[in-house]
Amino acid sequence: MGQKVLLKGNEAMAEAAVQAGCRFFAGYPITPQNEVPEYLSWRLPQAGGVFVQAESEVAAINMVFGAAAGGARCMTSSSSPGISLKQEGISYIAAAELPCVIANMQRGGPGLGNIRASQGDYFQAVKGGGHGDYRLIVLGPAYVQELYDLTMHAFDWADLYRNPVMILGDGILGQIAEPLDIRPYRPIAELPAKDFALTGCAGRASRVVKTLILQPADGLVHHNEYLQQKYRRIEEELSLYEEYETEDAEILIAAYGMSGRIAKGAVRRARQKGIKAGLIRPITLWPFPKEPFRRAAERVSRILVVEMSSGQFVEDVQLASECRVPVEFFGKGGGWYPLDTEILEIVESMQANPSVWATRKD
Repeated sequence: MGQKVLLKGNEAMAEAAVQAGCRFFAGYPITPQNEVPEYLSWRLPQAGGVFVQAESEVAAINMVFGAAAGGARCMTSSSSPGISLKQEGISYIAAAELPCVIANMQRGGPGLGNIRASQGDYFQAVKGGGHGDYRLIVLGPAYVQELYDLTMHAFDWADLYRNPVMILGDGILGQIAEPLDIRPYRPIAELPAKDFALTGCAGRASRVVKTLILQPADGLVHHNEYLQQKYRRIEEELSLYEEYETEDAEILIAAYGMSGRIAKGAVRRARQKGIKAGLIRPITLWPFPKEPFRRAAERVSRILVVEMSSGQFVEDVQLASECRVPVEFFGKGGGWYPLDTEILEIVESMQANPSVWATRKD
């Protein structure tokens, strides 16, 4: 057990990065993630690192490309439209297999939108928002302590798989303050040497980091095949999720991040009323934890997906459950968030009118 402090989610994530050995950050201000660069502007130099407020989001992600190529543990953060501006650089970083951490504390959209919390960037994060066939490891924390712990793990997974990792939070998680246990960093695995790092080639063979591969069959096609093999390996090895009251559940709620946290309260309320509800909350959004949904679809009668968007995460739940049971949806875009009482009302309706919900087409 470490030191107990009260920190906002954004501050907790920033401190976790420092604890994990991050020594370079480049970013640009945008609400609701501004506490991340604000915190790191003094904390990183204190720890012997470098903080840069870049002239733009495009500049920031390319600075991270350079820092990662040099072997540094590095990070950037932004919110929705700022992440959109970083997408070209993210594709470059994934293509070059450079480890780094990217945080998106989502806000309402599309467009400039508003500064309220949202989950409208799910597709952008888990499907690869930039060009080309690539994947990010995507993490969806729901609690400040979980955000802290996953941020430290994110740097390890980035190094282990030589792949960028995205922390997909939202404005509520970034702004909420909760008691936090400042735990010391401990590697989660034996990490490989950074034999790709551009550290000067005196006394050794030169190294090249690039994404321009003009040869087709024996060049870029081969590189794509290699990347896909790596992504399949990640899918086999990395799957995190929380199951809550699922053993005897008849109605399953699927939700992630802050929606999952709220939905957990709805499950408690439903259980108090004698309704057998349960929750699966994915923590790795990519790789998506398909197996618990496949198992659940064999025993539950219905699945209710709750998300703070007009419907994105729901598609992965439908695929994972293999359409074996009806999958209903409750969500809105633009900065809306659900209440546990609203979720409970839907669960009660599903319990009272199973035939209606089983045939409903939205």
